[in-house]
Amino acid sequence: MTTKQIYDLAIKLGVSHDLRGSEQVAKNLARIKKKYDSLSLAEKKDFDQSKLTNPYADSLILVDNQKKQIKKILVGVDMEGPELLLAKQLGDIDLVIAHHPQGPALADLAEVMHLQAQVLARYGVPINIAEDIDRPRIAEVLRGLSPINHNRAVDIAQILGLDFMCVHTPADNLGADFMIKLLKKNEKNLETLEDLLKLLKTIPEYQEAQVRKAGPIIFNGSLDGACGRIVVTEFTGGTSGSKDIYEKMAQQGIGTIISMHMSEKHRQEAEKHHLNVVVAGHMASDSLGLNLFLDELEKKGIEIVPISGLIRVKRFREEKKSQVKNSRKK
Repeated sequence: MTTKQIYDLAIKLGVSHDLRGSEQVAKNLARIKKKYDSLSLAEKKDFDQSKLTNPYADSLILVDNQKKQIKKILVGVDMEGPELLLAKQLGDIDLVIAHHPQGPALADLAEVMHLQAQVLARYGVPINIAEDIDRPRIAEVLRGLSPINHNRAVDIAQILGLDFMCVHTPADNLGADFMIKLLKKNEKNLETLEDLLKLLKTIPEYQEAQVRKAGPIIFNGSLDGACGRIVVTEFTGGTSGSKDIYEKMAQQGIGTIISMHMSEKHRQEAEKHHLNVVVAGHMASDSLGLNLFLDELEKKGIEIVPISGLIRVKRFREEKKSQVKNSRKK
């Protein structure tokens, strides 16, 4: 696979596992295309045309040296100067993949936060209310990103001659979809928060995170407290949304939120509206989504070298054994 083919696969998987549904993603892209078509020639020159086909502004190819085949990838949650220098030192790394965005993908992170309102609408929060509540938070994130030295790591990758990309929301979509399916499969056994914690700890990434003192934890609620309706609303969508949404979630009968991470201000607001909060763990949750993507690359014979917080777990051992047998026959 080439760097471009790996990137295209990431976007394809992100869309097929998007919590909004692939049809809604297609509608969003169609609206952007319609807006683009209405622009003047001068305005079109300033328009980022990648947004016509990529619904995830936080996931981009940052450096592509047009290598024919990618055989070995260094992958981690935060890939910056030290990790890029290590990749060069190793000597046989063809591509570096970061989960958290860098370069223009970081500068445009706030763009993917619109996903959150559409996901909340699927849980019953009226879309107009969710959008209105999220709008100030999106603007706040955009302002906060403004002074950051976005291209620092990208500049290093270019000088070192390394292919470099970031895969953020597509991987988070995979993790969120996995979590929702797991909850649905086990919903009859999830009466208390203790039941929910036990279920999360059956996932290998969270088991390892527990060893590292960063496993699932109750932020609001108690072990013997009833879960009520459990939702996965804070696993994807760029970064933390507005804390003001919790009142509306409680009004829709939501009892427990599973989140990757949560600030103290957000936690206090959730507590104010009697919402249970289980924080699954940031690095472990990012690893879950990344692993589901990386499995697809390893199936194609690409070697993955994990670093920078990535807890690598493979879920395709049987397919891999079959590949080894077939390669021996050849």
